[in-house]
Amino acid sequence: MKTKNLWLTAIAVTLMFTSCISKKEYQALLSENNALKTENASLKDENNSSRIKLTEKNANIKSLQDLLDAEKKRNVELRQAYKDLQGSLDKSLQQNSLGSVNISKLVDEINASNRFIKQLVEAKDRSDSLNIVLTNNLTRSLTNAEKQEVDIQVLKGVVYISLADNMLYKSGSYEINSRASETLSKIAKIIKDYKEYEVLIEGNTDDVPISRPNIRNNWDLSCLRASSVVQALQNDYGVDPQRLTAGGRGEYNPVASNSTEKGKQRNRRTQIIITPKLDQFMELIEDAPETSDTSL
Repeated sequence: MKTKNLWLTAIAVTLMFTSCISKKEYQALLSENNALKTENASLKDENNSSRIKLTEKNANIKSLQDLLDAEKKRNVELRQAYKDLQGSLDKSLQQNSLGSVNISKLVDEINASNRFIKQLVEAKDRSDSLNIVLTNNLTRSLTNAEKQEVDIQVLKGVVYISLADNMLYKSGSYEINSRASETLSKIAKIIKDYKEYEVLIEGNTDDVPISRPNIRNNWDLSCLRASSVVQALQNDYGVDPQRLTAGGRGEYNPVASNSTEKGKQRNRRTQIIITPKLDQFMELIEDAPETSDTSL
């Protein structure tokens, strides 16, 4: 009987608190919940867009960070080997049976490895600094209107300048229009100022098929557009052609979904990809110290 009364009391209290919330307050809470769901969905879309940008390839340049990590790991291994040898030497001295151990050579290897890591770090820091200066100089030179159609990013040590197709070309064509000349001249000046960089021009399209007498498909269109920009940089603005490369990726390197007009517009772009010269880093790699057998 006592248990039954407790249940009745609990039900009565629950009903009392439930009745305290009016229909208007309930609808307000429901609206707030829906707004939060909408905001969450929007944040997820922005996050997905950021992830897509971060996955862009860095124009086949070897990852300097991977090399640094490998050398740091090797340095740790050499230090451990040195520690092991020192322990073995101490033990041998105690037992009056000291073997022939070349400690001096191992110390030299550790010092050489440290010097090599320092060179790599200095080269990477120098490249990063130049990228920052290059990006800042280019951004400051653009007008507010140009900034709406030019996207500049630095990813993994590579500078990406993405230009909208409607700013560069006539519709469905690879011919550069007149309004692109001022922007290209500013980009060309930056490229000429930074002679230690290589320049890849990469054309990209959406997935809408195209077929014209002189353009068979989107592969053709993307390559022809890249070639037009390369020739303009060379012929009109005096960029050294030995630093330039033209390439097309057709519709196969999208940065957004082609299911919407906005996504297609983002995919129709030409990228000017500015990278440090690989031979500078390859020379460092060739000078890397060799690992000798450190076993006892």
